[in-house]
Amino acid sequence: MTTVEDTGAGAAVTETYRRLSEALRRGVFPAGGRLPGERDLAGSLGVSRSTLRLALGRLADEGKLDRSSQRGWFVSRNVVGEPPSTLQSFSEMARARGLSPQSKILLRRERPATFEEAEQLGIAPAARVLELRRLRSLDGVPVCLDSSVIVLAHTAELAVIDLTDRSLYETLEQACGLRIARSSYTVRADASDEETAKLLEIAVGAPVLVGEEVTYTDDGTPILTGRMTYRSDAYRFQADLFRTI
Repeated sequence: MTTVEDTGAGAAVTETYRRLSEALRRGVFPAGGRLPGERDLAGSLGVSRSTLRLALGRLADEGKLDRSSQRGWFVSRNVVGEPPSTLQSFSEMARARGLSPQSKILLRRERPATFEEAEQLGIAPAARVLELRRLRSLDGVPVCLDSSVIVLAHTAELAVIDLTDRSLYETLEQACGLRIARSSYTVRADASDEETAKLLEIAVGAPVLVGEEVTYTDDGTPILTGRMTYRSDAYRFQADLFRTI
């Protein structure tokens, strides 16, 4: 049976969790950094240490915090992930967590679109596209293989821009005047093949997470299709899910 006291305690935990989540989102506590001691943190939030610990435990269960029995609570470091219902580029996700994104171009070429790409992007078969394949890293650690196919009819400026360490979303907006508004995104588990394992510095057959997307501009025009292969120990996907009424 739930009592009024129990309900009040649960509300306090939820509110403490919400405030800490917001602080993490805004970078108040940087990635890899140590949180203040429990006594000080509980005092600054105006809650008991038992309430604080329950809220911290929820954040740890979500992979946002790590706990050391001797040293306290730390913000998780080398994990990137989409905030719930927020579309960000790899570079934006990394910078939001205090990490330095890098990329190495593995392939860059103009070619005709395949039938499947043409259908996804709403263009004629064999229309010109830019294929871009990059190895993405965080603080020098390889994390993701990123392959994109971009409609050249809307992005001619990309032909002369070095995309080595640039955010593709930001470049599309700044150089081409195209703001990315939404993405149709799916995630599935897979096992790494020999090439992927070598590039990501993992064992052949190690688990990876594969994200596939079609990305749209403000006016609903599909502008690129992408495939991102992440090391499973370095990426987390989050989403808000709603039931229909």
